[in-house]
Amino acid sequence: MAGFFSYPIELLRGVGAARAKLLQTELRLFTYGDLVQYYPFRHLDRTQYYAIADLTDDLPHVQVRGIIRRKQLIGEGRAQRLSAVLVDAAGSELELVWFKGLKWVERQVRIDVEYIVFGKPSEFNGRFNIVHPELEDVAAQKASGTAALQPVYNTTEKLKNHHLDSKAIARLIAEVLPQIGPHVHETLPAAILERYALLPRSLALAQIHFPPSADALQRARFRLKFEELFYLQLKLLRQRGLRKVELAGQIFQKVPSVGEFYHHHLPFDLTGAQKRVVKEIHRDMSTGRQMNRLLQGDVGSGKTIVAFLTMLMAADNGAQACLMAPTEILADQHFTGLEPYARRMNRRIAKLTGSTRPAARRELHAALRSGELDFLVGTHALLEDGVQFKNLGLTIMDEQHRFGVQQRAKLWQKNPDVIPHVLVMTATPIPRTLAMTVYGDLDVSIIDELPAGRKPIATVHRYEEKRSQVYQFLREEIRKGRQAYIVYPLIEENEQLALKSLTEGYAQVQAVFPEFGVSMVHGQLSAFEKDEEMQRFISGKTQILVATTVIEVGVNVPNATMMIIENAERFGLSQLHQLRGRVGRGGEQSYCVLLTGYKLSKDGRTRLETMVRTTDGFEIADVDLKLRGPGDLTGTQQSGVLDLMIADIAKDGQLMAEARGAAQEILEADPELVSAENEPIQRQIEAQRRSGSLNWSRIS
Repeated sequence: MAGFFSYPIELLRGVGAARAKLLQTELRLFTYGDLVQYYPFRHLDRTQYYAIADLTDDLPHVQVRGIIRRKQLIGEGRAQRLSAVLVDAAGSELELVWFKGLKWVERQVRIDVEYIVFGKPSEFNGRFNIVHPELEDVAAQKASGTAALQPVYNTTEKLKNHHLDSKAIARLIAEVLPQIGPHVHETLPAAILERYALLPRSLALAQIHFPPSADALQRARFRLKFEELFYLQLKLLRQRGLRKVELAGQIFQKVPSVGEFYHHHLPFDLTGAQKRVVKEIHRDMSTGRQMNRLLQGDVGSGKTIVAFLTMLMAADNGAQACLMAPTEILADQHFTGLEPYARRMNRRIAKLTGSTRPAARRELHAALRSGELDFLVGTHALLEDGVQFKNLGLTIMDEQHRFGVQQRAKLWQKNPDVIPHVLVMTATPIPRTLAMTVYGDLDVSIIDELPAGRKPIATVHRYEEKRSQVYQFLREEIRKGRQAYIVYPLIEENEQLALKSLTEGYAQVQAVFPEFGVSMVHGQLSAFEKDEEMQRFISGKTQILVATTVIEVGVNVPNATMMIIENAERFGLSQLHQLRGRVGRGGEQSYCVLLTGYKLSKDGRTRLETMVRTTDGFEIADVDLKLRGPGDLTGTQQSGVLDLMIADIAKDGQLMAEARGAAQEILEADPELVSAENEPIQRQIEAQRRSGSLNWSRIS
């Protein structure tokens, strides 16, 4: 949006330099274009009113109409509040409460005047109230002829203090909108507009703010969401295409070791999903283009064996492979699991972590440079400048969202001649819509089967009063020769409190189970202490491991069949699922008990019900995305691709798939976007490139 849309916001009547500065710093609104694209987060339906008697605690925001009959200031100093009583036509009363700006509000609120009140109702001492409601004089509303659907914009306390509330922002937008017609260019081809029955862009921009009806609002939203998702997917698909054309990779066609290992050394058969993924990987690595593949598989689905078969493909073609994990515990586990396989195949494997001694490190560096060492497993230590390979052909990253972009790039630079193939593994199931967005330029493989013989983990939710029965069941499991985890939440805002809670829990467990050995692991321990405690548990010297979420990723103890999660309502859904995956690693039936108090939020209850209902990581990830939004899942906030203005990937998955399909179709027919019908797309890309709002660099 250039020209008219680049006019600075201070040119608008009633803005001026001081208010413009506030809008810039608080809402990042600099120009007319920013203002027009500052979409309302909801609309008030001014046609619907609630009777006070019908209010309930779980209603979001309501509109009530009534007359203010009395008001008074209550309390002194900072604790002072203003209370007013609104009475509706049925004679029911609703208290309105203000804690800020009391003098100004008291002057505005008049007795015996009819108001429309908007806000979130909550129950207190058997009566309903609304704190800091929006008020509108009924007479004034009739005089202004206000629209039935009114936009509501996000604002801040600082802006409100300078009289820039939602209504003031609406007035500014209403001043700009009538002028935009001649300046809005269509951004989508006519065929797309017709196929999806999309509104013209200028009409959608006007009606997203001030729709004449609910249907018009839906159509405006659909048009703008489709456009946003279309350009996001177009960007990702072009990046993927560029990578496939431009980035060469070593050709790994010969794979005799894979067949030999599979037929003579693999102690179990691969699942159908594992076989499919191995084929996808081999196809990628034999094309001469760099593989960039995301391997998703739930906890215990067998990603590590797929990783080893991929490493063998590299070794068969004279290349080295490395596997990088985010923690020493996880790196140790990978090394311990892979070392016997490598030995059977006459391949040399080594481990490099922060704990590796200098002498061993020197020997390892030399073996890497000479090519004697085929496989290297390690932590961030792999990124050190001294770690140089003779011919690095494959890098595997486990739980890649724990690594920064620079760290990943540094690993790829370990081969100056040709970029290594990249396999990214994660046990965090990523919802399809998020994978299409964040990893849209990677090829995705999914292991969606558990190995034969694995039993689903039985999960139950128990309240605190059932603790003694839970402990009795735990005792019976341990007497059968099994082991158990008891996990405490990490109270991030107060580490001391978290540690106190954990140590008290540890003392309680020791007192309740004096006949069993108990270990304790938490983030305050040094790597050596943590490892020592873990090893005691892994070797069976202790039967119960009391821990914080440090055991969330990677610990593999097949004999552990029970997990108790204390204060389970404090954990996110994805984290609960990751924790539960620590049990059920062997052939025995495993159990997960979610212990909570009675006071649970609505979201907390949904999380617990989901955990009890399903062990499907992808279903859990979808629920988690809807509850939490995309911002804090798998590090996506830092990726820069989720800076969406109107679309919501938690709710618009179907629309995203349609937009991706449309973008794919256009790129297949016209990869360079040079045809006349695609001119609107080319013009929009150029405009976004000039404004810097579309980053064409590779995400992964």
